[in-house]
Amino acid sequence: MTQSIKEIKTRLFDPQFDDLAYFAALKEDARIGVKKLIEQYEKQQMKQQQLLTKFQEMSIFEQAAYADGVRFIAGIDEVGRGPLAGPVVAAAVILPKDSQILGLNDSKQLSQKKKDALFVEIQNQAIAIGIGVVPHDEIDRLNIYQASRLAMKIALEDLAITPEYVLVDAMTIDTAIKQQSLIKGDARSNSIAAASIIAKVYRDNLMIDFHHTYPHYGFDKNAGYGTKVHLEGLKTHGICPIHRKTFAPVKQYV
Repeated sequence: MTQSIKEIKTRLFDPQFDDLAYFAALKEDARIGVKKLIEQYEKQQMKQQQLLTKFQEMSIFEQAAYADGVRFIAGIDEVGRGPLAGPVVAAAVILPKDSQILGLNDSKQLSQKKKDALFVEIQNQAIAIGIGVVPHDEIDRLNIYQASRLAMKIALEDLAITPEYVLVDAMTIDTAIKQQSLIKGDARSNSIAAASIIAKVYRDNLMIDFHHTYPHYGFDKNAGYGTKVHLEGLKTHGICPIHRKTFAPVKQYV
């Protein structure tokens, strides 16, 4: 093997690399640098296989529906039940039958960097995405459970294509479309996980925008949850127009 370590690295970590004979020859290379590259490559391949296995495990509900002749499946999830301020946001996502987005999972289990990357990839691959936003005052009027259901319904109706089957995270929604409710669905279904990520990043961005208008509560960092900075902001400045007035401890400042 006469290639430099840099040349080997470039070829080995090319996403299209599949030359088994070349890889076998690399294993005969005695250079320490090559051995380290092989170790890194094998770890990368193992991680990719784990992600693929996870993706396949999280496709079982979709595959069962496809086997029954369903063409379009929407996964639906919501975020923002717990915050003291801001809306509850739901997303509905229809992925292609042959899509393969590795790394999909409950958005709470993902780093910000990973969520942002998946947010873009989901948008690039999805057949349709719907968003439902129910603001703070409607949450106060309806209660958070009913507001979450409403956000999911709005997201479903916002889809450019009407799905034939709906997978919903831990709830049922008001629709005539056949649906299946899955406890912890965002960790069990790729469609719901995709919806979880879209809803989370979308809502986080809304709260960052709100931070510029109401800068005393740390909305850009806490998304409206009751962190120390947020609670101190309430004590010092009182409530702002997007606070949920029926939520403790906000209601003591109303």
